[in-house]
Amino acid sequence: MSLKSTRREFLGSALVGGFSIWIADPSRAQGGKSPNERVQFACIGVGGKGDSDTADAARLGDVVAICDVDENTLNRAAQKYPSAKKYNDYRKMLEEMGSSIDAVTVSTPDHSHAPAALMAMEMGKHCFCQKPLAHSIYEIHRMMEVARQKKLATQMGNQGTALDSLRRFAAMVRAGAIGDIQEVHVWTNRPIWPQGISRPAPEPVPSYLHWNLWIGPAPFRPYAPGYHPFSWRGWWDFGTGAIGDMACHTMNLPFMALDLRDPIAVEAETSGTNHDSYPSWSIIHYYFGPAEQVGPPSSAWPADMVKPFKRPAVVMHWYDGGKLPPDDVLTDVPKDPKTGKISSSGSLMIGTKGKVYSPGDYGENNILIGGVDVGEVSFPQSPGHFEEFVRAIKEGVPAMSNFPDYAGPLASMAILGNLAVWSAGKKIEWDARRMVATNAPEVMHIVHPTYRHGYHM
Repeated sequence: MSLKSTRREFLGSALVGGFSIWIADPSRAQGGKSPNERVQFACIGVGGKGDSDTADAARLGDVVAICDVDENTLNRAAQKYPSAKKYNDYRKMLEEMGSSIDAVTVSTPDHSHAPAALMAMEMGKHCFCQKPLAHSIYEIHRMMEVARQKKLATQMGNQGTALDSLRRFAAMVRAGAIGDIQEVHVWTNRPIWPQGISRPAPEPVPSYLHWNLWIGPAPFRPYAPGYHPFSWRGWWDFGTGAIGDMACHTMNLPFMALDLRDPIAVEAETSGTNHDSYPSWSIIHYYFGPAEQVGPPSSAWPADMVKPFKRPAVVMHWYDGGKLPPDDVLTDVPKDPKTGKISSSGSLMIGTKGKVYSPGDYGENNILIGGVDVGEVSFPQSPGHFEEFVRAIKEGVPAMSNFPDYAGPLASMAILGNLAVWSAGKKIEWDARRMVATNAPEVMHIVHPTYRHGYHM
């Protein structure tokens, strides 16, 4: 199911409510599935976020296989999808079901994203993968490369990307609504799981859990409560901390608006880390060089809908674990009338002519503070986040958050901050082209991990 047609072959135009949009013409789809065919999905990880991802797959296609290392979770999913074949090991599932599936969803702990997604994509399967796309920068770039080489439909699970409000404000900022950007602040209410702790004492593996498969490509450690099914996010071997959990949501608006790709350096201050569990709080600074000509944020955004613009150098500040931007930065930011406080998560872009405040995680309730009137702005409207993925499979129109030119750059930018967390107090200089921390060899094992025997990149 190669997608041979170009994006432009599917572009039409319409004017709705004063905003330009583009739509796909199903009658012109080439190389993918017929628009009337149902996509055959295999779902890897069907609990937690995987539950809703599997439901989306079933809503817009057919779920023919489900995989989870937790028998209780797998059996609950099997009650919803009785015709789906059950597996505990995605490798066995893909080997046995390869000829019967078109696409996979990957909704596992971070450390298993890349090996599962890459195996499926190397087999020519389209891929929807939860944020932050992968556990390491190298894995993310491999996923970008394979998606491009195989001409696959891909999408990351950062659902806010499909919101009109996020896209509209990104277009406004690009059009000069707040002038030249001076700085960006992003904060989150994560972690909501334990961090900065020692390993829990080992206990017997529960009978319903395939622990060896849960560990997957990571270094083996004994089972203990505090990893599965949720708190894995706080451990370096399995998760990517607060950044991995929320940055692909909360940084999404600034990223789309300002093309915040490939920082040249990152540095952090933290509560301290034992290099096993992430610190209880961190403040991370991302340094971006100037961009002479910024084009559309994604191949799904038609070039004629946004004028290229020049962006000065920018510093973005990230805060987690209860930390917030300084008070003087927040003086004119609207407070919640009920609490008298700013939102517990959000972003703030500060320009020479105004600010954009986005309370919450997803960019749905944005507020222009000051600024200039740039008139109507054009942006591509979305049929819905997962709908974009299925449309990409059937019609060849890329999803906005496709791996090669949006999701990958966003995710790798975000988790780059963890290099600074590992070496807190040191400014990490980053060569994005070579994927090398030029002054910090001690973090390269985070950039390019080594897999346990039996797992391949």
